[in-house]
Amino acid sequence: MRPGRLGELLSLELPIVQGPFGGGLSSVELTVAVSEGGGLGSYGAHVLAPDGITALVARLKAATDRPFAVNLWVPQEGEPGPDTDPAALGRHLDRIRPYYDELGVTAPSTAGLASVLAAHPDFDAQLDALIAAAPPVVSLVMGLPPARLVTAARRQGIVLIGTATTVAEAVALEAAGVDVVVASGSDAGGHRGAFLRPVRESLVGTFSLVPQVADAVAVPVVAAGGIADGRGVAAALALGADAVQIGTGFLATRESGASPVHRRALGTPEARTTVLTRVFSGRTARGIPNRFVRDMTAHEEHVPPYPLQNALMQPIRRAAAAQDRPEYVNLWAGQAAGLSRPGVPAAEYLAALAADADAAVAAAVAADADADADKWTGSPAVPDPATTDPAATGPATTAG
Repeated sequence: MRPGRLGELLSLELPIVQGPFGGGLSSVELTVAVSEGGGLGSYGAHVLAPDGITALVARLKAATDRPFAVNLWVPQEGEPGPDTDPAALGRHLDRIRPYYDELGVTAPSTAGLASVLAAHPDFDAQLDALIAAAPPVVSLVMGLPPARLVTAARRQGIVLIGTATTVAEAVALEAAGVDVVVASGSDAGGHRGAFLRPVRESLVGTFSLVPQVADAVAVPVVAAGGIADGRGVAAALALGADAVQIGTGFLATRESGASPVHRRALGTPEARTTVLTRVFSGRTARGIPNRFVRDMTAHEEHVPPYPLQNALMQPIRRAAAAQDRPEYVNLWAGQAAGLSRPGVPAAEYLAALAADADAAVAAAVAADADADADKWTGSPAVPDPATTDPAATGPATTAG
């Protein structure tokens, strides 16, 4: 498998990127395993404080000399801030209080919630720490890179990756100075990263999005969403992608930070169905529907925005994972989650992706060659005038 333009840019052996997981789902072990295997390992750091980012990059640099990426969420312009009015907080708590009670979790006080929100990491401080730590690659979702990040990346030799959910976002990212664009189709699991239009107007499937983005930008394009095996890799590359980014498939591997209950859910028949929902975090994300998602469907429009809903749900998610209660866990998954291989080592999964992609391409080439051979090597039939020319046989007769 050829590394392609992304591989040439980053000295990768394989054109495969491990998706960056937020919310504690990333792990140093997974990032390193993918990078050491010849791909680009990634770590979602948006929940880390600045000193945590500094420590993370130091750990990764100590663990591998291969390229790796650290990912941050860009604050979404125009997104309303959390309503910290005690009466509003009380209403949001009351909506989900039965789930606290069922799991035996103490609901946070309104004062405690206000404290959690005040401690939410500041993006500018995170960015300062990331620039100072200088990982080989910085990737972003949900917005354009700040100009100071682009300047610092150029100065320090950091490769900058941006994530687009539409062609317009891809064009804007290239104009802003990114080196690589991830074309993230609506098939992808986890949070949607639309930033120019509302999510509902930015739901373009991966295999519709990729060729259009490849035509619209000059930088390398990475296909993401609904890719979990070698066939998907081969298809994405055939459509013009320079590489692929795989999230759910790597989330299912042994080294990921996913809870056992989450990992087990991937690759099951239930994982063949996914939905977009705001009920776990306050931002739209794709996951496997469970009891909580179905219970809260009627309240989607009343759920407070991120990070308030995320803070409200964190005790419930953690308790449910600890108690092996998948009905209350945010089971983030893409639309190809049914192809996942829960518990497989990441290095084995990465190698299988490359081998299976090569096999898929070889099979397609062979099938095409066979079709051409059938078309051009057969001897055309020569008509027999005695049976096809009425003048040569005379009038038809009837046996008597």
